[in-house]
Amino acid sequence: MADEGSVAAGGAVRLQRPIDFETDHVRGGRTSDIVTVLVYGDYLCPYCRRLRQVLDRLRQALGERLAYVFRQFPNERSHPGATFIARATEAADRQGQFWAMHDRIYGQEPPLGEKEVLEIARGLGLDMERFGRDVESDEVRRRVDEDLADGRRNGVTGTPTLFVDGIRYDGAWDFYSMLEALERPVAAQLQRSARVFASLPASGGLVLLIAAAAALLCANSPLAPYYRLFIESSFGIGPPGGMLTLSVGAWFSEGLLAFFFLLVGLEIRREMTAGALADRRAALLPIIAAMGGVLAPAAIYLALNPGPTAPGWSVPTATDVAFALGILALLGERVPVGLRVFVAALAVVDDILSMLTLAIFYPHAFEAAWLLAAAVATALLFALNRWRVYAGWPYAVITIALWFTLHAAGVHAALAGVILAAFLPSRPAPSAGPLLAQAATALAALEHVENDVKQSGDDNRRIEQEPIWDWASRNLSAASERLLSPADRIERAVAPWSAHIVLPLFAFSATGVPLGVDLTTAGAQPILAGVILGLVIGKPLGISLASLLAIKVRIGAAPEGVTLRDFIGAACLCGIGDTVALLMADQAFPQGLDSAIAKIGVLIGSVLAALLGVAVLAANLRARAVTPASAS
Repeated sequence: MADEGSVAAGGAVRLQRPIDFETDHVRGGRTSDIVTVLVYGDYLCPYCRRLRQVLDRLRQALGERLAYVFRQFPNERSHPGATFIARATEAADRQGQFWAMHDRIYGQEPPLGEKEVLEIARGLGLDMERFGRDVESDEVRRRVDEDLADGRRNGVTGTPTLFVDGIRYDGAWDFYSMLEALERPVAAQLQRSARVFASLPASGGLVLLIAAAAALLCANSPLAPYYRLFIESSFGIGPPGGMLTLSVGAWFSEGLLAFFFLLVGLEIRREMTAGALADRRAALLPIIAAMGGVLAPAAIYLALNPGPTAPGWSVPTATDVAFALGILALLGERVPVGLRVFVAALAVVDDILSMLTLAIFYPHAFEAAWLLAAAVATALLFALNRWRVYAGWPYAVITIALWFTLHAAGVHAALAGVILAAFLPSRPAPSAGPLLAQAATALAALEHVENDVKQSGDDNRRIEQEPIWDWASRNLSAASERLLSPADRIERAVAPWSAHIVLPLFAFSATGVPLGVDLTTAGAQPILAGVILGLVIGKPLGISLASLLAIKVRIGAAPEGVTLRDFIGAACLCGIGDTVALLMADQAFPQGLDSAIAKIGVLIGSVLAALLGVAVLAANLRARAVTPASAS
């Protein structure tokens, strides 16, 4: 039903329960090289009826290579009687007539009620006495309910929802689009594989880990000279040696990281308006915890580094949310939801504090004139937002200018991403009714013209050449674009590139430090110890004590369903610092050697924090699993 969404937006990308050729309703698929199309359908849904015509053409084109699988998803609220019809097809299945009943029901024009379904059953020659018992039987009701529950676990919210070869299909439903997806061209296979990998909770952290490992390998092998040559080679825009001539590593840091900071800014904005930071009381605990998670590791570091190496105090204060949340996801659904929400909210506040640290404590030589120009660019972004300019290109042009002015002013230019996020326009969610009417009108007009073209008998006449084509495409595009604000569209477009390209490239450029550094030099051991102890001890200690204090004085509430050991384990995971921590090391120690030592400390401390957090949480999960059994 269109008012519930034709696909499960945001649902599971991979099919949670694999197709079972013994228990599922499967038609075709009698060859070794099969492709599967699973449909969660409703027999009274008009869009399922339309899709069936496309599926019939696909079966003719692919023959027995196509395995068509049908699972019940009756929407009783929108289509009264849909559940009875679903049970009727399952009752017919008990007499070996599921597909015959399926085809007859879809082949009959509405209205379609109990009387019509019984007539169809009689027409198929079913044993009507047995059919009546089976329709009302607990077994048949349970089968329909199980399909419904299974669909909801897969994120199905409306019908039809399709899964092609076990991957949710969100593409167009026309014959040629689906045929291309089913014929498995190389590009489609790569796209499908990339989508599945990107949907894994830990995929971003895994790519980041691989990039960091590759950098360490390059920096500590015969490839080291070539690695340094690549990272330190200059690349410029404009005159050689000009203001925009930077090393590749600097471009990755100040240029590419602007996309990462854009996402950080959008996440901060979303959490402050409609997320965990929107309610003052709900937001106080992660805010206080994040502040404790910055102050404690900084204090430990400064206690060990009171002299010239003191600028590195910020290195152990930053949490890498991709790794922390990825590990929580890998631990499974037994990790309380409240714990994930707390860690995500804490990471947002941690990012805010990191941004402030970069801007306040590590500026380069300030150039007031350029800083004034940056302020003007920011004012222009504000004006575009106030004028409700929804086109993206003006924001892009001004943000490029803002990046340049921040760089010229001596401020880390990647902060332009955070500033852009603050001013990207958002819109209230639209009413579905008018958009449905607009899209339906455009599609109905196209269908009418398509029928005229077919009936005309003119082989040279094509629907895409008709005047209605441009009008309909514009209306459909407008309805589709209205569903997402510019901020939402940019976040969706940038997020995969940030997680799987931008951050790994930065990690590759920043993590490649020689592990054989001389730790006997002055200040080396205190830097290493300060960073490791700050991450492994200071971070969880600061988060835990600050949270305990907030809960005791009743200005913060503990996450629901989270035990003390859960909380401590998550606090340990917050000691994982990679992306921003490495950036802090470069900013704190521009001379190089101390930066390498601090980065080694980040890597060692992050591994130890991850192992400690996993050990605490895994032990608690085992204890939670054993407790019910022993209690029974």
